[in-house]
This record gives sequence, C-alpha cells and structure tokens, in this order.
Amino acid sequence: MFKLQYNTRVCFFRHLKFSIGYTIETKYPSTSRAASKSVVVDGKSYNEDEYTNVTPKILSFIGTNNHNRCGHPLNLFKQRLVDFFYDHFKGRTGNPIFSIYDKINPVVTTNENFDSLLVPKDHPSRNKTDSYYLNKTHMLRAHCTAHQSELIKMGLDNFVVFGDVYRRDEIDATHYPVFHQADGVHIFTPNELELIYGTNVNVFDNDKNNSNDEKQGVYSKEANKIVTDHLKKTLVTMIKKVFGEEIEYRWVSEYFPFTHPSFELEINYNGQWIEALGCGVIRHEILKNAGAGNRIGWAFGLGLERLAMPFYSIPDIRLFWSKDSGFLNQFQNLPKDGRMKYKPISIYPQCINDISFWLPKEKPFCSNDFYELVSNYGGQLVEQVKLIDQFKHPKTGNVSHCYRIVYRHLEKTLSQAEVNEVHKLIEINATQILGVKLR
Repeated sequence: MFKLQYNTRVCFFRHLKFSIGYTIETKYPSTSRAASKSVVVDGKSYNEDEYTNVTPKILSFIGTNNHNRCGHPLNLFKQRLVDFFYDHFKGRTGNPIFSIYDKINPVVTTNENFDSLLVPKDHPSRNKTDSYYLNKTHMLRAHCTAHQSELIKMGLDNFVVFGDVYRRDEIDATHYPVFHQADGVHIFTPNELELIYGTNVNVFDNDKNNSNDEKQGVYSKEANKIVTDHLKKTLVTMIKKVFGEEIEYRWVSEYFPFTHPSFELEINYNGQWIEALGCGVIRHEILKNAGAGNRIGWAFGLGLERLAMPFYSIPDIRLFWSKDSGFLNQFQNLPKDGRMKYKPISIYPQCINDISFWLPKEKPFCSNDFYELVSNYGGQLVEQVKLIDQFKHPKTGNVSHCYRIVYRHLEKTLSQAEVNEVHKLIEINATQILGVKLR
C-alpha cells in the first residue's frame, strides 16, 4: 500500500543481456510479448490496446521473486517482519493469527488496483505515465494493497502480503521500476475491541455525517481512537524490533484515498529522517464492499528496499538485482535475525553523458517516457537520469530538455567507448520512438 505519488519513499504503496556484456537472469520464460499483439503472462494472454505500455524488460522481472530467494537480503528482511507478526499476534492456542501471502501473481485488474481502494478516477497514479498496463482492464500491480479487498472477501481478518510491484518513475540510487512491498491488514470485531479497551465499545457513530480530520463519520470517536492507538503501537514496536529500541521516530499526518485518518511513520537513521511506512484506519466503504461492513480495521504498507537499504547499508537499489557472488555471498550465511553492514565489492567510476533535444509538437511528451526508454536501452548500466535544464525559444515557442545520464557498472569499470555506444542507442530510439529532435 500506500503512497500513490508513486515512488519508493513510502509504500503504503527486469532481465536482459546487454551488448556490453552484462547479464541478468531471466527466470520466467512463459512471460512474453506475442507476435499477435498480445501480452502473455504466466500462460495467460492479454490483448493489447491503447493502454498497453509494458515492455519485454519489465515483463522479464515477473517471477524473479527476490523476496522469496533464500539468502537474498530482501528475503532476510522479509523474514524479520514475518517473525514479528507471528510472535506478536497469537490466538488462544498460541498459533499465529496473521497469515502471510508472498506468491500472488502481480497481474491485477484496474478495479483491484484502483477502484476497490477508492482511488479517484482522475488520480495521476492511473495515468499511463505512472503505471504499467497490459491493457485497459489489466495491469501490473502498483502496490500490494491491490489484493486487500479480495482477501477480506475471502474472510481474512489479519494478513500481510509481500510481493513485487511495478511503477514508472525517475531513475536514481533509490528508485527502480520494480521493487517489493509488504502490506498488512488487521480487522477488529466489536468483541475484539472490547478485549482491548476493557469495556463495551460502540463501534459506530449514530451521526454518520460526523466526519472530521481525526475520524470517519461512520465510526465512533472511541473506536477510532482504540484502533489508531493499536495501529501506532504495533508499528512502532515492529520498527523497534527491526532497528533497535533506541531508534528515534515521529508520526506525520498524511492523506491516502483508502484510509482515514492516515499517517506516515518516519525514523531518524544516521541523522537523516526516513519515511518508513504509511498507514491508517481502513475506509469503511472498502470494508463494506468486501463484506466486512460491521467491523473496523487498520492497514499499513512499506517498501522492503526502502528499509533494507539503510538496515544493511546498501547504497544502490540496483544491487538487489545483482548476481555478483561478491554481493550475494555476504548474505548467504547470515541468520534471518542477524545484521551486517554491506561491504562494497569495489568502487567503479561514473561516466556522465548529457543529451539535449527539442520536444515534439505533434504529441505530448512526458519525462517518465524518456526515463523508461533510457531504462530499456541502458539497463542497469544507468545509475541516474536527471533533467538538468529546460529552455523555451522566445520566438518559435519550441521547448527543449537537457538530461544528464550517469552510467556506472556495478561489477566493472566502463570505458567511455562502451558508454558512448549505449548512449548513441538511446539517442536513436528517443528520436524514433518519442519523436524528439536532437540538438
């Protein structure tokens, strides 16, 4: 879940061979773009239409499941969260009450990803520039919250979903078009609230229009406070369990379409405030539509990479996709509750090339389209893409952009000739695909 502005700062929210010799594994041969203008994922075909914007590179990430790979840092970090919910929430028999789902197919309907979560029709997260569409009705999930309503309809009250999510975004050391999330839900019956509060609690407010910044109109003030306090206490305990009791934290009020009230939890790590997760009280309309209208609950979402990077001192999000033994071997024998500081294999120099072009007048231009193109043709050689200059011609009105592309290989030193070859490929395809004119 969480954070529909689409970045990996908070989440309450790819694999080819390149010409210069860098290979990333492909583990999902049944995912492809068929010649008959359809997209095939896990043996199922989706007819292309005007919404289709997935690329072979993006499709090749499906099924990699780094969060389930034994010895991978994302799997180790995931297990810390799983252990917390198993240990912290137990039923009368001593068994965990939270269920874990980590193998759900990332293809969802637009209704599941947006409508079921009350995301407005005009919300920017629905744009093709922000999300990956198979066609008008199906897409690659942009957050694991897309499965929330379906699981509640199945009768589940307490669960956490782990999975890969897909978003079109800028390119830098903390952003990548594929990353991983954990999204959790805890739903209470009136009896369960009484056990927490110690006395009878009216879940619902007689005045359904009594909505304000602190609560939804349908819920009573008492019930809202109990659930909000329970939510905050649970998540602070979880963060302290992971980062240590001494971790400094703070709560910030936020807005999400699917919760109210909504919050972000920030932690102070090495002197820098990091947005750790988003959360809130689930909108009653969502519960009602899922068959749980007589209940109240909370939900949260976080990005695994977002927290695993500072936890293991991993400086670049691309490293989570590295096959270099020097990276993965550091985590192979680390116990799931262990902690270590990543030791860089070596430091390779950057190669920086700029590209300037006039934007097309015939069709709209979006920077995310250019970022996507750079990612497709530059792959993991591209460390960062940044718009560094814009210019509008005073007479013609033509607009030009200048982007700085930083190239750096994770496992060897790149020569300028190698970089120029890839950069030229980006220039050619930007001209042909995006309709720009090089300056």
